[in-house]
Amino acid sequence: MTQGFIHLYTGNGKGKTTAAFGMALRAAMTGRKVFIGQFVKSMKYSETKIEHLLKNIQIKQFGRGCYIKEKIEPIDIEMTINGLNECDRLMQSGDYDLVILDEILIALYFKFITVAEVLKVLDNKHPDTEVILTGRYAPQELIDRADLVTEMKEIKHYYTQGVLSREGFDC
Repeated sequence: MTQGFIHLYTGNGKGKTTAAFGMALRAAMTGRKVFIGQFVKSMKYSETKIEHLLKNIQIKQFGRGCYIKEKIEPIDIEMTINGLNECDRLMQSGDYDLVILDEILIALYFKFITVAEVLKVLDNKHPDTEVILTGRYAPQELIDRADLVTEMKEIKHYYTQGVLSREGFDC
């Protein structure tokens, strides 16, 4: 018997999405089917190329920017709700072994959706489906609901020294 656990990667340090993609790679390499729903994001970057290399990983983006810099528009909320609904259907179906809700916590922080909506989706998931939620500002209700919680804490980062992103190493 298998159990699909709920992982939560949060905190102010970098590496939350990268850790989730690492789990996607591990799952895919054992023949499991993976869906990655990226909330808030719309740009393709180095990690998203994985879906072109591995046929059992699918990525769909539900956002219009990597970071919210401008005024929140109704389309931001609509895209998030549609994305959560799609992920809900996939998680209930049992067709995917791992579903990643990348930056879902940022969507919560900006109030595009509610914690209650996310909890409902988690409660309705197929029992064998593993789920990973990522993003800063994890609400206590999701920390309590998750089976595994990892906080990424920035101790030191070269960005603070003015070093720019390097393709293949950073988002």
